[in-house]
Amino acid sequence: MRFFLLVTPFLWMLCEADVIVVKEMFGEIRTPNFPESYPSETEVTWNITVPEGFRIKLYFIHFDLEPSYLCEYDYAKVETDEQILSIFCGRESTDTEQSPGQQVIVSPGNFLSLTFRSDFSNEERYTGFDAHYSAVDIDECSERNDEDMVCDHHCHNYIGGFYCSCRFGYLLHSDNRTCKVECSDNLYTQRSGIISSADFPSPYPKSSDCLYRIELEEGFVINLQFDDNFDIEDHPEVSCPYDYLKIKAGRKGFGPICGEKSPG
Repeated sequence: MRFFLLVTPFLWMLCEADVIVVKEMFGEIRTPNFPESYPSETEVTWNITVPEGFRIKLYFIHFDLEPSYLCEYDYAKVETDEQILSIFCGRESTDTEQSPGQQVIVSPGNFLSLTFRSDFSNEERYTGFDAHYSAVDIDECSERNDEDMVCDHHCHNYIGGFYCSCRFGYLLHSDNRTCKVECSDNLYTQRSGIISSADFPSPYPKSSDCLYRIELEEGFVINLQFDDNFDIEDHPEVSCPYDYLKIKAGRKGFGPICGEKSPG
């Protein structure tokens, strides 16, 4: 059995193919012959792809498929590459629990697949469905969580993407998300003073490589003491593989030092 194909930015109808690729930002998808009865023994899949940074919103304005237990006869299946989001069947007019009703489906990513399937026979006249979809911008900034922050400091969302920026005194890392402090050349010439890690007593920034130099006049020695508030990431089995402190005085070197125990 053959069917005709009509393709516009708004409407796709069944053609002589099982899979229809859809790349427009919005549109309408109808079952074959809609609004007339759909044919038996038909299976069509619409694969919808929108640009990165967008999701796909799908909803039905008309739904009328043959009802069956667990939708084993005719159905509309909505899925992504990794999971089935919904399987629908039944008649909207009879308030079937397995029909979509006013439900709006939003894809987790930029791909969504809609499959229509009918079995070999229908006891009544069923008209199928009329579905609409549109691309929806992802607000990456509002969807972040504390464990996996999109940006270290400031996140700026725009249509189709986002970018990060840093507070004053910080530089954006090459990963375009992490903020690192500029602390590669700190010179101390006073006879006494305090040296603190960046942002102390708050956690120090990621990807930091800080150098603190103390230079005094000839005839003086330098006494360096650490208070008890000392906390550098360590490892239970390997000595300071991640973050560490090193001290160099002439030809002598100390460290790497890490952990919660102050060097004193």
